[in-house]
Amino acid sequence: LTLLEGGLEDEKINREYLLRADRSVDRMISIVEDLDTVTKLESGQLIMERSKFDVIELVKEVVELQELNAQKKDISIRLKLINDKPIFVFADKDRIRQVLANLIVNSVKYGKKGGFTEFSFYDMEENILVEISDNGLGIEQEHLPRLFERFYRVDKSRSRESGGSGLGLAIVKHITEAHNQTINVRSTPGVGSTFSFTLSKSR
Repeated sequence: LTLLEGGLEDEKINREYLLRADRSVDRMISIVEDLDTVTKLESGQLIMERSKFDVIELVKEVVELQELNAQKKDISIRLKLINDKPIFVFADKDRIRQVLANLIVNSVKYGKKGGFTEFSFYDMEENILVEISDNGLGIEQEHLPRLFERFYRVDKSRSRESGGSGLGLAIVKHITEAHNQTINVRSTPGVGSTFSFTLSKSR
């Protein structure tokens, strides 16, 4: 029964269509906001407001917000630390939070039930290397060169089911490059993916 077939008379159906409409509006707003962010990053209008902060604490904050989604798929999120000391970096904290959030959302979204997402940190003298690894679906090698392009989809049908703006990785790339840093990905289908990016150490 659809709205045209008299679904408006059915309160349950009416509520379901309203919820669908609400989700569609939220998704459109998200796409517009993400597109605005990418456009500003590409044109250099978005200035990075750098400050000193502990990247470990920031990762923990981001993980806490995503734990519920991970638990729904029985995915464990873990941190592999160099030691128990803080790691201070010099970057735009809010933008790096966005980078971390986008990467962990993707990792959980395309992760296997009962799998894992792991954060690792490596000291590289002037920089800190942050890695986000998982044992999820993985990505074919042919897709990797275009993975950070606007709206690029590895699997269009899978993307439609999971939602998203298709701009998350483009935002990650532009924010990283706006810090004069790099981001890389390596992946094997059926084995998993690892995204890694660098941040300047705080002096």
